[in-house]
Amino acid sequence: MEQLHSEITKKLLEINTIKIQPSNPFTWASGWKSPIYCDNRKILSYPETRKFVRDKFVEIIAEKYPGAEVIAGVATGAIAHGALVAEKLGLPFIYVRSKPKGHGLENLIEGDLKQSQKVVVIEDLISTGDSSLKAAEAINNFGGNVIGMLAIFTYNFDVANEKFRQAKIELTTLGHYQALISMALEMGEISEDQVQTLMEWREDPANWGK
Repeated sequence: MEQLHSEITKKLLEINTIKIQPSNPFTWASGWKSPIYCDNRKILSYPETRKFVRDKFVEIIAEKYPGAEVIAGVATGAIAHGALVAEKLGLPFIYVRSKPKGHGLENLIEGDLKQSQKVVVIEDLISTGDSSLKAAEAINNFGGNVIGMLAIFTYNFDVANEKFRQAKIELTTLGHYQALISMALEMGEISEDQVQTLMEWREDPANWGK
């Protein structure tokens, strides 16, 4: 898996999906200050990288979850990636909204999910893990059976890893934060002096920069 982590990280950096700015941090929706911003939606504009992500997800599902019956995408960032994976595998596709639709049937889950069907969830990014696990919970509450979750990238926060452990959901990611720092240094995207700052942020992101 380490080779895969390096490969995907290099591809994401090459298409500027991940921006690293320790001296000019971003502000996340949560209010956290961050030296890094990851926008995996950009992958969709690059056919080679898009296909790489799809095919690696397909390989992992074939190996780990051969009994998968449905692929689910988490809105909005993972809808397209999930649909591509489902198409390649010839499986049904559904997606999970962040909140129920405000009109019509007011669906939280879009698509046709039958009781007890085995579902693999596709995510684009794992930060705290809250929204991803909320989507998995919605599927299980609807009567589906989430057997695993796959994501393109994770910041690998301890708090997120613990939440997945408690939820008893296996998470597999193509890339992670530590591999990002190593590859960014190798590619000259960051300097040795910036590595410590970037690692300090990951240890305490909620209070970093205050």
